[in-house]
Amino acid sequence: MAENGSGGGIETQWWWWWAMASMAQLGWGVSAYKRGYAGDSRLMPLKAFAVASLFLGSAASASIASLQASGIHKVQDFVDLGANIRTGIGAPPRVAKEKTDDR
Repeated sequence: MAENGSGGGIETQWWWWWAMASMAQLGWGVSAYKRGYAGDSRLMPLKAFAVASLFLGSAASASIASLQASGIHKVQDFVDLGANIRTGIGAPPRVAKEKTDDR
């Protein structure tokens, strides 16, 4: 645990939980996929949807875990990361376009 610097509270390392959830969902999805389908053929679409949901949930949990572990917590962190990458490769900074009113 580490102090978060905003109000003196304690910040927990939540990304470990996201990583464990991702691994559990992936394992469950692979297990269900390997087992195949046995039973009433009318329920096959439901099983396929459930297995696909496990894989999608695993990818989402892994994404959250990697963002949390790397210290990216807000959209502004992504903007800053992009600006640093652009500066590092020598690309000119992006300029926001002005909105035009086409009425």
